[in-house]
Amino acid sequence: MKLLRILSIVFCMLALTSRASAQTLRIAAASDLQFVMRELADRFEKKTGTTVDLIYGSSGNFRAQIENGAPFDIFLSADELYPQQLVTDGLADAQSLVIYAQGHLVLWAPAGANLRISQRGFSALEDSRVAIIAIANPEHAPYGRAAVAALRKAGLYDQLKAKLVYGENISQAAQFAQSGSAQVGILALSLTFAKSMEDGDKWEIPTQFYPAIKQAAVIIKNSPNKPMANAFLAFIKGEEGRTLLSRYGLTPPSSPEKTE
Repeated sequence: MKLLRILSIVFCMLALTSRASAQTLRIAAASDLQFVMRELADRFEKKTGTTVDLIYGSSGNFRAQIENGAPFDIFLSADELYPQQLVTDGLADAQSLVIYAQGHLVLWAPAGANLRISQRGFSALEDSRVAIIAIANPEHAPYGRAAVAALRKAGLYDQLKAKLVYGENISQAAQFAQSGSAQVGILALSLTFAKSMEDGDKWEIPTQFYPAIKQAAVIIKNSPNKPMANAFLAFIKGEEGRTLLSRYGLTPPSSPEKTE
């Protein structure tokens, strides 16, 4: 009887542990989402009782981590390429792949820099006071690739490439600009809605200067929480999610787009 009681306790503990695990969503989110995602996650938690564990980083690094077995349920990328690659490799659910928003680039500098970016646009980058320009690493960060494309389109890349410093992700590039390590950052518009950045001087780069930043989400194939993962994607695609994304400078598609 004593052995049976012990076994019963062990089984109950295992069941509770399994249930707790199933009620936690692990989400790999591109760094440009860190402010809007916290609000989205808080609202989803209140609606469902599910705990949302958010991990931020560069989209390319997340793709590599997932390929190596990282235990994420959902991948929210800053582009559509990396989620599509995971689907092609059989690591993500093709039916869940969706474009949830379009991102935008800005030039940003602290207000005290007096570079008048909002009036001067690209020409502010040629100011003699600008010694360092922060961007995300274009090798694995979609916003970094977009920044390089914008500079090339503006005819400034060759002139300014020696001044570029690369953040591991777009959030680190923003930190460089905030701290003064760089005089200007070419950043995700969504990050500039942070309280620490909202007083800065910024200019939104016209979208014709860089390829559309279509941000896609996908559910990882080995996720143990697929029903709740689907519920989360449905939430961010719904009216409440779309409103929050828009509030942070991320443009939802007119209707959520399935990627090809």
